[in-house]
Amino acid sequence: MKVMILGADGYLGWALSLRLMARGHDVVGVDNFATRKSVAEVGSDSAIPILGMEDRIKAAKDIHGFKMRFHEGDVTRYEFIHKALKEEKPDTVVHFAEQRSAPYSMINAQHAAYTMQNNIVGTINLIYAMMDVNPSMHVVKMATMGEYGTPNFDIPESAFVEVEINGKKDRITTPKFAGSWYHWTKVHDTNNLLLANKIWKTTVTNIFQGPVYGTRTKEITDEKLHTRCDFDEVWGTVVNRFAVEAVLGIPLTAYGAGGQIRGYLSLEDSVDALSLLIENPAQKGEHRTVNQFVELLSINEIAEIVKKAAKKEGIDAKIDHIENPRVEADKHYYNPEVKVLPGLGFRPKLKMSDLAAQLIADLLPYKARIEKFRDRIMPHTRWTRTENAR
Repeated sequence: MKVMILGADGYLGWALSLRLMARGHDVVGVDNFATRKSVAEVGSDSAIPILGMEDRIKAAKDIHGFKMRFHEGDVTRYEFIHKALKEEKPDTVVHFAEQRSAPYSMINAQHAAYTMQNNIVGTINLIYAMMDVNPSMHVVKMATMGEYGTPNFDIPESAFVEVEINGKKDRITTPKFAGSWYHWTKVHDTNNLLLANKIWKTTVTNIFQGPVYGTRTKEITDEKLHTRCDFDEVWGTVVNRFAVEAVLGIPLTAYGAGGQIRGYLSLEDSVDALSLLIENPAQKGEHRTVNQFVELLSINEIAEIVKKAAKKEGIDAKIDHIENPRVEADKHYYNPEVKVLPGLGFRPKLKMSDLAAQLIADLLPYKARIEKFRDRIMPHTRWTRTENAR
C-alpha cells in the first residue's frame, strides 16, 4: 500500500513512517517543518536531539533498509497538496499536518488565527484535492478526544447520536465542547469531513486520540532515528513534562487539584493502532469514528507513576500543585467508548507504569541539553489573560 503522511517530520508522523515502512508499505512524507519553527519560537527544543529530514531518511535506509520519498511543502497551499497527490497517487493519506498545541493557540490573537487558518484550510484543501485526484482515497485524519471536552455522558464511538429535545427526536452530530482554539479547529475539521462524506461519500477514518507519551517504538533502535520529545509548557504533553522535571530535579508541576482525567497511550501503542486502521480501512463511502487510547488516568495518578519511576533511577521526585493556567474542571466524569480497535485485534502492549522509568532513562543522557530550557517548563500561557507574550 502507498501511504502519504502529511506531517511526517512530527512526533507521531516520523514514528508512524518508520512503522509502516517496516511493515512493507511504500511511504511518502510531506512536511513544512512548522513544528520545529514554532517550538523554537517559544524558546524551546526537543529534549532528545533529532536529525533533519534528509539525514533521517538516510539513517532509516542505512540502519533498516527503508526507502522513503519526501515532499517539502505546506498543505494550506492548494496547488502544493494537489500536485503531491497527483504525482504520488497514494492509496491512503494520513493527515497529521496541523498545529497541535492548545497553549500555542491561546498565546494571543495572532496565534489563535494562525491555528484556525492552518488547521481548517489544510483539511479543506486535502478534501478538494482528493476529490479531484482520486475520490476513493482513504483519508486517516488525526482528531482528538479533546473535541468532546469532559461531558457528563459516556462518549460514544460514533459521529452521530439520537436525541430527544422538547419531545422531538432527531439524529445529530455527537455533542462537543472543546477547551481551546486548537481543540475547536479539530471540531471544525470533524464537521467539515462529515459534510464531505454527506455530499461526496468520502472514505474517512477520524481518530479521536488521547495524549501520547514516550520516546521509543520497535523501529527507533538508534539515536539517528529518534522522534521529537517536547516538554515545555506550550508543546510538551504532561507525561513528558513530568519526566523532564524529574530529570532536572524540579517538582512535578500538577495543574490545579490534579483530578483532570484523560485517555493516554504510549507512542508504541499509538503507531500500532494507527497501522491497524490504515491496513484495515474504512468501507468505501464510510466516515469511521475511532476513539484511541489505552488507559484513563488523572494528573495526580500520572504524577505518582512518574515519581515512582524516578525513584528507580535514584531520583527523589516531589509533586507540586500549581495554579492551573487553563480553564478546565479539576474533577469530572470521563468515560469514552472503545470498540473499533479491539474489533480489529488491537491489544495494548504498554501501560504508563511499564514505560515511565524507560522514558526517564532515555532523557537522563540529555540532562545538560534540557537544562538550557528550564525556564520554559513553568506555564506562561494562560487561558484567562489577553496579554500573553507576543
